Amino acid sequence: MPGVGIWRTKSVEQSIADTDEPETKLKKELTAKDLTVFGVAVVIGAGIFTLTARTAGNVAGPSISLAFVLAAIACGLAALCYAEFASTVPVAGSAYTFSYATFGEFAAWIIGWDLILEFALASAVVGKGWSLYLGNVIGASGSTTAHIGSISFDWGALLIIGAITLILAIGTKVSSRVSAIITAIKIAVVLLVIVVGAFYIKKENYSPFIPPSEGTESSASGIHQTLFSWLTGAGGSSYGAYGLLAAASLVFFAFIGFDVVATTAEETKNPQKSLPRGIFGSLAIVTVLYVAVTLVLTGMVKYTELKDGSPLVGDSSATLATAFEANGIGWAQTAINFGGLAGLTTVVMVMMLGQTRVLFAMSRDGLMPRSLAKTNAKGIPMRITLIVGGIVAVLAAFFPMGTLEEMVNIGTLFAFVLVCVGVIVLRRTRPDLPRGFRVPLVPFVPIVAVLACGWLMLNLSVETWIRFLVWMAIGVVVYFAYGHRKSVLGRKLKDGTAIPSANADPVLVKD
Repeated sequence: MPGVGIWRTKSVEQSIADTDEPETKLKKELTAKDLTVFGVAVVIGAGIFTLTARTAGNVAGPSISLAFVLAAIACGLAALCYAEFASTVPVAGSAYTFSYATFGEFAAWIIGWDLILEFALASAVVGKGWSLYLGNVIGASGSTTAHIGSISFDWGALLIIGAITLILAIGTKVSSRVSAIITAIKIAVVLLVIVVGAFYIKKENYSPFIPPSEGTESSASGIHQTLFSWLTGAGGSSYGAYGLLAAASLVFFAFIGFDVVATTAEETKNPQKSLPRGIFGSLAIVTVLYVAVTLVLTGMVKYTELKDGSPLVGDSSATLATAFEANGIGWAQTAINFGGLAGLTTVVMVMMLGQTRVLFAMSRDGLMPRSLAKTNAKGIPMRITLIVGGIVAVLAAFFPMGTLEEMVNIGTLFAFVLVCVGVIVLRRTRPDLPRGFRVPLVPFVPIVAVLACGWLMLNLSVETWIRFLVWMAIGVVVYFAYGHRKSVLGRKLKDGTAIPSANADPVLVKD
């Protein structure tokens, strides 16, 4: 077991052994089908109804479909690394657990602290988005805000977070079944959009497929501009090859979420086979749906009609409904509102599930209060589930999210980078481990994945980077004030009860 102090690593053998502790044992009941549903459920949200049209009109034109393919490839490279790790270390916690086995405790804490922020904000932001769609459906002009005296709160967000918390508290299998039903509804809406829209496609709208490049003056400056622009002084551009690449960076975030599948590794039957199938199955399904939607969208209307300020769009931003309304299909907005409600419901559910499992893993390791990791008779970490539900409900109901949405993206990409590098490290340090899935062409594929994620991180704002670094700094303080002293691994190493790696030098293990 190499490393000492903050660099002490937790052997894969120790991680797997910890899953058998009676008081913190999760129930194995998920299959590859369940994981695929979770993946599709969390990846397909409302973005497919809004992001595609806006990006096509302002950035890529008809080549938006190719941008989705490029983004899927970049995401797939990271997915390969997640699949290998999840099948090798089938333990709750995803990137946190993987980092503990490769980079050491401090790095694991940092990524765990990062994932806490990512999942909590993502759940809250999506919860508020769900509330907006609810307002549209019930005719509340998009408003679900209530007032008690001088206090205003979003009752729609409170409603969905409360309902999801209750479902998660009942059990993971129940969550999977509910998610499957709702996912089927939103996929049906997406397929309806594709089938109906296909009859209104005009081939001439695809020409030119990659429009000529147009320079643009970005309104963002200072800390609001991207880190890449801040470092290089480069201006923005629309269309052309650069526009295509910029669009790929934007739509990449429509794929974020598949990594949550890895957080359920400990609750999966036959994780060596089920986890890779769940990750790749969900990614393949959403890629096909995304590309199909974009092809229909850009075939229905000329891309220039989807541009901000065009006669069709006006002062607002283009959505999928814009293309349907231009073709006289007035009911599209209603269908999209229901699709958005269904889409965001499952996103909140799976994001909150991921949050609870990361906190569970950290608590079991003593880096968070260990009492939180206790499970009930059904194998559910009830305390963590209720705490996470309460915190997310408060964030969603009372706090405006604003630009904090980007922090979800930077947190996700940071985790991707560590996982990809971790595959290379674990291949060198533990070549003996049985792997249910192996990334091909190591280290080439992980390195390309790191470069792709790094490029996407550079396209996030300086403001987002500052907020991220501040959150990380707070995490460092918390680790040294609490986590380092309370670490279960630290205690086991001190008293000689830690289980070493199979290829490590013998370590005294007491009965």
